[in-house]
Amino acid sequence: MAQSLPFRQNFRKPSRQASIDPYNDLTSHMDHYIGIDVGTGSARACIIDSTGDIKALATENIGLWQPETGYYEQSTTDIWRCICQCVNRALSQQNIDPTSVRGIGFDATCSLAVFAHDTDEPVPVTGPHFQNDGNDRNVILWLDHRPEEETKKINATNHNLLRYVGGKMSIEMEIPKVLWLKNNMPPELFDRCKFYDLADALTHIATGNETRSFCSTVCKQGFVPVGVDGSVKGWQEDFYETIGLGDLTKDNFQRMGGVDGVNGKYASAGELVGTLSEKAASQLGLPAGIAVGSGVIDAYAGWIGTVGAKVNLGSEQLEKGVPKNDITNAFSRLAAVAGTSTCHLAMSKGPVFVDGVWGPYRDVLLPEYWMAEGGQSATGELLKHVLETHPAYNETMSMAESFNTSIYDYLNSHLDELKEKHSAPTISYLGRHFFFYGDLWGNRSPIADAKMTGAVIGLSSDRSMDGLALYYYGAMEFISMQTRQIVETMNTAGHSITSIFMSGSQCQNKILMELMATTCDIPVVIPRYVHAAVVHGAAMLGVKAASVDREGKTEALWSIMDRMSKPGRVTRPGKDKNEKQLLDIKYKVFLEQCATQQTYRNSVDEVIAGWKA
Repeated sequence: MAQSLPFRQNFRKPSRQASIDPYNDLTSHMDHYIGIDVGTGSARACIIDSTGDIKALATENIGLWQPETGYYEQSTTDIWRCICQCVNRALSQQNIDPTSVRGIGFDATCSLAVFAHDTDEPVPVTGPHFQNDGNDRNVILWLDHRPEEETKKINATNHNLLRYVGGKMSIEMEIPKVLWLKNNMPPELFDRCKFYDLADALTHIATGNETRSFCSTVCKQGFVPVGVDGSVKGWQEDFYETIGLGDLTKDNFQRMGGVDGVNGKYASAGELVGTLSEKAASQLGLPAGIAVGSGVIDAYAGWIGTVGAKVNLGSEQLEKGVPKNDITNAFSRLAAVAGTSTCHLAMSKGPVFVDGVWGPYRDVLLPEYWMAEGGQSATGELLKHVLETHPAYNETMSMAESFNTSIYDYLNSHLDELKEKHSAPTISYLGRHFFFYGDLWGNRSPIADAKMTGAVIGLSSDRSMDGLALYYYGAMEFISMQTRQIVETMNTAGHSITSIFMSGSQCQNKILMELMATTCDIPVVIPRYVHAAVVHGAAMLGVKAASVDREGKTEALWSIMDRMSKPGRVTRPGKDKNEKQLLDIKYKVFLEQCATQQTYRNSVDEVIAGWKA
């Protein structure tokens, strides 16, 4: 049994304890908190101190299996092993005393994890036999596209809960995947399954508790918080019956986490789930009894790790020279978490419905506040694809390696050289007649059309490095244009976004950040911890969990963000009026490319509607 959590004040002061060195000198003892981030390709552990400074960071690649085209699977066994390696390495590298750790927070991709409710063991998600013969791949990754027909069936219901996921349930969400398992698993095996979002699976492994997070269930599993639009149990019984998952309604939805306050418990971000079990503690190299906070989806940890920073963005946010940083500031800050894909998160006091933008979601980060989530299905992956498929890729990669730099930094330098070579006023001028539309993996926001593809106007026969640089610039311009489209769509619907707070690997791309700021005509804030903003946000969940007082209440998450977030660097929109006019007219072309593709596709579909396969 896990040890009980000792009482701690919300603001714990550093204590003094005897050191273990041979001189027995007294040394200052600082409390520490651990954040765990599970991304698409790796797990990370971050250890912060009581001021929010990162003291240690470790990363471990996790397994990814693709048994068929469109199938992407992982294993919670493998993921947990990688997490344990990261935590142990982070502790040992910086010689951090495990007994100084007070709280742990988790974030993860919004992937579906499947366990057996009778044994709590992983259930394989690979057909056709779904046998656990050494296969513990029990996670269907977010980008898995196997449930196409199930997604169509769900959206054809036009159920009211679809209003709270942008009008359509995405194939990336978890209910279509559960329905696919129902349609493909042997019935007796499906009847044994219980389902978690990956972040909730990790807090379950850590504590043994079945508490689910509002972030996971509301954002990705069709849970509508009690009181919202007449919701009584959170889970919508008629919806489950209609789509063919009526058996999951039995026993008050026990296999999905139950009903809050009846046979289940649900928590907002960082609220205390429980304490670290003896088994999990032993594997992590930590003492049992450490507070574990309710987890969040990885993009939401990016929001936590960025938007609380004190940054001077304009006189309207100043009071006697000091930036105001109350919760209302969050309403104007769009968190853009940019890695393989990009998620765009915005908070509001009340619900704001935006077609093609997921949400509005209540309670997922702060109780009674609402979140909206836009997104680009592939941004980092788009840049990678554009480079790797160009004839000049190998030559460019070789040159980048010879200069001991990344191919992205090398191409950025090459674009600067081309600007000088052609006496161009701006880098954007180089691409003035190149129009690249990059929805190669469909469109998540704001048109929510999975059939969208790419288009190029201005294609030439240039196979050189110069041609690759132009393609690369075109992809960056597309990412910026689509970000503007998402921001404008959200603001038209009722949001008030006036800045973008970035996190993820793309923050390091200076040209992309400048292009985004100028295209959107709003400042872009780059976090201090460019490489670790998401996992830094996860660590703050551990701070909240450890702040429980005698009444069982925890410190407000925004308060923690306010005092632990570090000021970032601001990239402001360019002042060149000519460049702004150029980007504005190219944005008009971008919108036309978006609309005409749909028009052309629909016209062709009408003609071939009577054809037989």
